[in-house]
Amino acid sequence: MPQFFLNKRLIILLVSIIILVALIGFSIRDRANLSWPEKFVKDTTGWVQSLVATPTQYVVGIFENLKDLQNTYEENKELKKHLEDMARLEAEVYSLEQENAELTEILKIEGSIGDYDPMQATVISRSPDRLWHEVIIVNKGSSHGVEKNMAVMTARGLIGKVKSTTPFTSTIQLLSALDPTNRISAALQGDKKLFGTIEGYDKENEWLLLKGLPVEAKIKKDEMVVTSGLGGVFPGDVPIGKVMEVVPDQFGLNQTAYIKPEADFYNISHVMILTRGMTIPKAVEENKEAQESEGDDL
Repeated sequence: MPQFFLNKRLIILLVSIIILVALIGFSIRDRANLSWPEKFVKDTTGWVQSLVATPTQYVVGIFENLKDLQNTYEENKELKKHLEDMARLEAEVYSLEQENAELTEILKIEGSIGDYDPMQATVISRSPDRLWHEVIIVNKGSSHGVEKNMAVMTARGLIGKVKSTTPFTSTIQLLSALDPTNRISAALQGDKKLFGTIEGYDKENEWLLLKGLPVEAKIKKDEMVVTSGLGGVFPGDVPIGKVMEVVPDQFGLNQTAYIKPEADFYNISHVMILTRGMTIPKAVEENKEAQESEGDDL
């Protein structure tokens, strides 16, 4: 009996192998149509695969989107950093270009001052309050040879004079300062040279006041005003500004010209301090100090 079952199993195995081989041979031959078992198996397999693939692809898509979002965030941070660096570099380039242009103009001016020795200085401080239009502080002082009352100019023209010094800094009083003792001897370069003094400032129009001009003088608009060089303090022919308007003074004895400054009193970065080419007479120096003391007392 056991021998019979053993032979039966062997026969079943052999028959199964033969059927399998027959099916394999049948399936690999060229046919126009698949058999229904093959169709059933393929359809069943495809349905199962689609059933599994759809949620799998959805989950995979979520993770890919999160990864792409993270990559986008990192790229955005990097781009923002590059933009900030670019903006900083553009600002530096603009500042250097402005500084280079200003220094180039200063070099051109230095060759035309004559006997005066221009000393280049940089503005290191400026009060943001009401004194903005009155004083600046530069990085050259008495140890560099700077003295009180020396003329100070930019590449465009005169801006003021040295008011006080320390060993390493100087305070510059601008022409726009509302100080009654802040007077500059000036000349009007018209058909006939006229002399007066720069004293006072029209804050509304940002014009200087040239006072003491003869009442009978014919003064034209846009005539150039320069330093006279007669006070023994400033060199002559340093540009100050151009005439914009002329009015008689309150007593009708002289005329006052409103002068638009050549120099920009608002944006000052580099200046030139003009050392004296001649010794100031002691009497002149004492007289100026006395006038300044009286102005301080007022």
